[in-house]
Amino acid sequence: MFTTKNDQPESVRARVIEMLNLCLADAITLQTQAKQAHWNIKGPHFVGLHKLFDEISEATLEHIDLIAERIVQLGGIAEGTARLAAQRARLKPFPIDISTGEEHCEALSLALATFGRAIRQGIDDASKTGDQDTADIYTEISRDNDKWIWLVEAHLQAVG
Repeated sequence: MFTTKNDQPESVRARVIEMLNLCLADAITLQTQAKQAHWNIKGPHFVGLHKLFDEISEATLEHIDLIAERIVQLGGIAEGTARLAAQRARLKPFPIDISTGEEHCEALSLALATFGRAIRQGIDDASKTGDQDTADIYTEISRDNDKWIWLVEAHLQAVG
């Protein structure tokens, strides 16, 4: 870790940086999965889902930046390469052989749900370390993620 005047104990910062780097891998993976769905959607709901998946991708890019910047603020190195994300991410691989709106919505809602569970665990873990600023970042991301799950699942509920 780099030297910083951040007054959190080094042991807390080290633990939080480790947690955030795992979250960063998940967020990078989620963003690429949303883009995969955006590029490959087919069917009668193409326009709406194409736009929705792109909005999820853009929002996730903002979350990636929040997470990476928090890591650096704490004296860490944001480990955000595609290779590291692929090695560490807790999300299941996104199926590349799907095309319908329903298939993409199912796959993306699963990814969002997995990410949401990890983020909520991050809220608890950051709170336990006493790092309320990081817990707040996780909370902001969690609220956004819940919105995206709702919007994607609304499509599934309409066709189901």
